[in-house]
Amino acid sequence: MSLQNFLSRLDQLQSDAESAFSGASNAESLEEARVVFLGAKNGQFKDVQKMLGGIEPTDKRAAGMRLNEVKNAINEAFSAAKEALESGGGSQVDPTFDPSLPGTRPTLGHIHPITQTIDHLTEIMGRMGFEVAEGPEVEDPWHNFVALNIPEDHPARDPLDNFYLATAAAGGPDASGETGEGESLLRSQTSTVQIRVMQAHQPPIRIISLGRVYRPDAPDATHFPMFHQMEGLLVDTNVTMANLKTVLRVFANNYLGDDVEIRFRPSFFPFTEPSVEVDFLWNGTWIEFGGAGMIDPNVFEAVGYAPEKVSGFAFGLGVERLCMRRHGITDIRDLYSGDLRFLQQF
Repeated sequence: MSLQNFLSRLDQLQSDAESAFSGASNAESLEEARVVFLGAKNGQFKDVQKMLGGIEPTDKRAAGMRLNEVKNAINEAFSAAKEALESGGGSQVDPTFDPSLPGTRPTLGHIHPITQTIDHLTEIMGRMGFEVAEGPEVEDPWHNFVALNIPEDHPARDPLDNFYLATAAAGGPDASGETGEGESLLRSQTSTVQIRVMQAHQPPIRIISLGRVYRPDAPDATHFPMFHQMEGLLVDTNVTMANLKTVLRVFANNYLGDDVEIRFRPSFFPFTEPSVEVDFLWNGTWIEFGGAGMIDPNVFEAVGYAPEKVSGFAFGLGVERLCMRRHGITDIRDLYSGDLRFLQQF
């Protein structure tokens, strides 16, 4: 046997032994590995040692020296592994660990109560055949005002009552010093989605739009500059106020309970005629939840519908207001505070 083959066999033996000893997870498996490599009768080291007799006489000195080095290395690896097991360092389990103790429950996140409310509203209205429609939050004045029959002198279009988006122009303000309406603004109502849907589709239409709207209100217990609305739109032939009241009653009963009553109070909105304020009787108190009404013919004309052929209703409800009433929340700012002590209740 050549010296080179003998040395290669020794290197492989040392590598295998050290890996087996270091990988032993307990005393029993370590002893099994010791017998395999260092056993007095059938150990692999004993087998390799017997090969020394086949080495050329001139190479036996070098082969013997390497044989002793490998033997010492294997013995040292075995001793180190044994010591590690006895001291607990080789175990993957903390010796102080008690598997019978209860575990530590991980902290789980919560779906935000606003998102929970939106999901619930979508489910209720979906059972009545209303599909969800979405639109951009950055709108132009035509969709946000003009198509909704809101005239230029209406207070809702005041620059101080909206978040107009503008970039600095080379000429700056006009001669009067006024900048007027910008070309775009953060939508102040989700009614803009209704306009876009009617522009793109012919009746019958039955949709709801849920999303963020923006108005420069000073934050207090009931106002916030960003909030959510759910607006509904139904356009078909022979639609009446009775249909509107039925839809809102079914919605209120499903969201707030069977004992909830609904009433309409005459009101005015440029995009509906007649217009009403919607109140729900809940826990013995009449609470205003939003506005509604039959769609104004001018709105139909703006989107290309024939007012004499179709009719429809629209309604808008505040998502935060519904959420707060359902969960007994008294300050809208709590919903946006990010306080985990508050949010973990939901």
